[in-house]
Amino acid sequence: MDGKINLSVDLGAGLKLANPVLTASGTFGFGHEYSDFIDLNRLGGFIVKGTTLEPRQGNPSPRMAETPSGMINAVGLQNKGVDYFIENIYPTLTDFDSEVIVNVSGAKLDDYVAVAEKLSPLDKIHAIEVNISCPNVKAGGMAFGTTTAGASEVTSAIRKAWPRHLMVKLSPNVTDITEIALAVEGAGADSVSLINTLLAMDIDVERRRPRISTITGGLSGPCVRPIAVRMVWQVAKKVGIPVVGLGGICNADDALQFIMAGATAVQIGTANFIDPTTTIKVIDGLEDYCRRHNISDINELKGII
Repeated sequence: MDGKINLSVDLGAGLKLANPVLTASGTFGFGHEYSDFIDLNRLGGFIVKGTTLEPRQGNPSPRMAETPSGMINAVGLQNKGVDYFIENIYPTLTDFDSEVIVNVSGAKLDDYVAVAEKLSPLDKIHAIEVNISCPNVKAGGMAFGTTTAGASEVTSAIRKAWPRHLMVKLSPNVTDITEIALAVEGAGADSVSLINTLLAMDIDVERRRPRISTITGGLSGPCVRPIAVRMVWQVAKKVGIPVVGLGGICNADDALQFIMAGATAVQIGTANFIDPTTTIKVIDGLEDYCRRHNISDINELKGII
């Protein structure tokens, strides 16, 4: 077809993206690390690495291991803390056209709230993604995201502290992810993102020990995509807020599976390590697909399954 393809999407609560492609937290640094490879302004947005109240050294090495069609990581939210982000990183992020979203995590409820409060005056940050689903930290993280009560409690507390778009990242390590999604929606979330990594383990049989220091870690990559698509499809059928899909997206066809399953937008994570231009290739691929199939608006494909 001739004419311009509309790739823009609306996640609600003031968060509009020029296209549905975001980056997944923990795989894209603070964006600048990829500026030699891609034009960051072409992204719908990028989600910076997990930010906590106090600096974190992360887990001891080894904390990454390759697995068939994926990888296990147990980085442990290594970062220099929210004050360092505000003073040193945020000033370098204010001139981008694409949305900048901060991933927020904590060891306890008060930590989450404190980070949100500190970030709230930063008017360039139109959204935060609350991580209640990280399997690689001993406190907080996944502990909040595996029960409806915990998920609701942390979402409600942050809702009171954060005035703009609130995205909550969900754990797949639960019996019914739709129950968690409904709980955070009821507590004030504007959108949900899923899935975070799957709790996994890999053993070096020659050395007779686990391949990473924490024994278990988070599995990501193409191997998790069919599970992630299924969960996005289930959640999108249940909640009334937008869904952001992630898990093993490596190309436009992968992204389209999530969109057809009900996702408004997608995040690209592990693939950034393999090919730092993946995000741009996905954006171009989405436009090409729409043009080949005579679709003028990417939103026509959302939730068609």
